[in-house]
Amino acid sequence: MKSIKAIFTKQAKDMFKNPMVLVMFIIFPAVALIMTQLIAKTNDAIPNNMFVTMMAAIFLGMGLVTAASGVIAEDIERKSLRFLIIAGVKPHQYLIGTGGFFLFAGTITSVIFALIGDFTGIEIIKFLTVMITGTATSILLGAVIGMVSKNQQAATSLGVPVAFLLGFTPMIASFNDTVAKFANIFYTQQINVIVNDFSISLVKPVLVILSNIAVLTVLFVIAYKKKGLKG
Repeated sequence: MKSIKAIFTKQAKDMFKNPMVLVMFIIFPAVALIMTQLIAKTNDAIPNNMFVTMMAAIFLGMGLVTAASGVIAEDIERKSLRFLIIAGVKPHQYLIGTGGFFLFAGTITSVIFALIGDFTGIEIIKFLTVMITGTATSILLGAVIGMVSKNQQAATSLGVPVAFLLGFTPMIASFNDTVAKFANIFYTQQINVIVNDFSISLVKPVLVILSNIAVLTVLFVIAYKKKGLKG
């Protein structure tokens, strides 16, 4: 527990020292707010929460993935991960400590998205549920990318294309059935489906999201054990 708390505290301090990471949690809801107020609410043909769901999907697929991967790659580059492993820090402790702060910050951002989208009743519960679940998945993906990267530059080179794929595929899928079929394996697509139609069954989307989480967790543990002492 002490190890998790120490890593969580370290991550919180590092985030506020790094404006590039901090801005990820601000820029997407800010854009959603501006576009909702200036475009959606002045045009009856556009749903009030369209830009909220769009920016939320991009935040999950792009912002969180690149932020988490960069932070973990930095730990590897600075040899911090090596020292943590020598000190006996387990994969789950490192992941909970590092990812826990991102999950906390991502949850706050999700609440802001929900308030901008004017969701009510069961809608806000479903929205926050899928957003928080998606946040956890994105953190895991970013952690895997960071763990297999030699440094921050390598993490960016790998993370940005993956982030673009996950962030923008749901939007393209809305206009192309072929892309939609391919995108169904991604958690961001399932989240996009749910937040755009709260009446659908959650069984399939949740199963896909949980499958993503399971695969990413296994990959992270393997990468942590393999890369840790070499980092």
